[in-house]
Amino acid sequence: MHLPDGSPQPEKPSTESTPELPELGILGINHISAPVELRECLAFSDQECRTAVQELKKRPEISEILIISTCNRVEMLFTAQDTNEAIKNLKAYITETKSVEESRFESSLYTYCGSMAVKHLFRVASSLDSMVLGEPQILGQVKAAYRNAVNNRGTGVILNRLLHKAFSVAKRIRSETGIGDRAVSISYAAVELARKIFGRLEDKAILLVGAGEMAELAVEHLNRIRSTGALYVANRTFEVGVDLARRFSGTAISFGEIGNTFKSADIIISSTGAPEYVITRDQVRPVMRQRKHRPLFFIDIAVPRDIDPAVNRIDNAYVYDIDDLQDVIEENAESRRSESEKAERIIEEAVLRFDQWYESLDAVPTIKQLRGKLDAILDSELKKTLQSMDRLSSRDIQALERMNEAVVKKILHDPARFLKNPGSHRDKSLYIDLTRKIFNLEDE
Repeated sequence: MHLPDGSPQPEKPSTESTPELPELGILGINHISAPVELRECLAFSDQECRTAVQELKKRPEISEILIISTCNRVEMLFTAQDTNEAIKNLKAYITETKSVEESRFESSLYTYCGSMAVKHLFRVASSLDSMVLGEPQILGQVKAAYRNAVNNRGTGVILNRLLHKAFSVAKRIRSETGIGDRAVSISYAAVELARKIFGRLEDKAILLVGAGEMAELAVEHLNRIRSTGALYVANRTFEVGVDLARRFSGTAISFGEIGNTFKSADIIISSTGAPEYVITRDQVRPVMRQRKHRPLFFIDIAVPRDIDPAVNRIDNAYVYDIDDLQDVIEENAESRRSESEKAERIIEEAVLRFDQWYESLDAVPTIKQLRGKLDAILDSELKKTLQSMDRLSSRDIQALERMNEAVVKKILHDPARFLKNPGSHRDKSLYIDLTRKIFNLEDE
């Protein structure tokens, strides 16, 4: 429809209202805010995470949802039009599914919104918020949580972008800082010491004495850096040793076979709870002749100690206890803390860039950028055309320029109208993000 003078009739205001972009939020507890007794009550299994994502995504107060649940943290990352309302819903869900009164965990919860939520996630994925600074496991756990959310349709444009950015930030921090270079746990330090001693562990036989948590952590670290060397596991409860050996493709032996295994083992890591020495000088000394004096290294991570310090006086037998490792750990922890300052700078930069992207999801800056890109293309093409044409008056050139401007306005009219108001039941951010990708506005 046009008015009598031929100009377009003004658009009637839409009766549909489109909500503003949803805001990011995080609700969680971790090893700093809550004791393990509470964390384990609120922890989600893999199946519970799947169910929670499916159920919470159906709630109108929550747009997107992702749940990270590890031994040290339970965090719900979400987007919502009203973060306060969303947080109420999440607390109620925890109370319902975990049968824990809100009053019991309320004081241990923390919340982050907007840029603070972005920064917190980047710090978590980069292990700056971990109990052990720089530990590598958390990134894999965040990736697993993201896969779960994606598979159960819990994420959308904003969380997808945020999580991929978190992964790239964590990778950059790993490659550009030394935050994960040095051991800061007893088990990890023991393995790193073994690697320093031998250079490579692929062909070295390892005997693990004890099958508790410390031993299991040591085997996990070993498994990442070795492939073909034999692994023996000795435990007083044989069945426990069998279970650990099976999980890590090793061989379980009885305690009575430890002495004979010294003949073939190169590294012995001991971590039992025995009150007396498990390995004595008299056990080791006769074996060294049979080994033709090949070096034998003992790493004692037990308290009280498992290995008689007198073993150290045998030629080519070397014993390191937990105090030796502790000195290394403290030195390495200080080094990691220094490296974390570099990591924090990388995160601050990444948060700013994400915020810029997030703000671009508003229709107005996207439409302005799109208009600027179309203007630039048409101006460039007009200049090329004018160079090949002679005898055009300034009036003709002005007419062509006005035509360019009119073409841009008409091309943008319908897309701009839709981006400003795609409808109350549509995800506005999805269409804006898609527009930016189609027209390559990300770097504009």
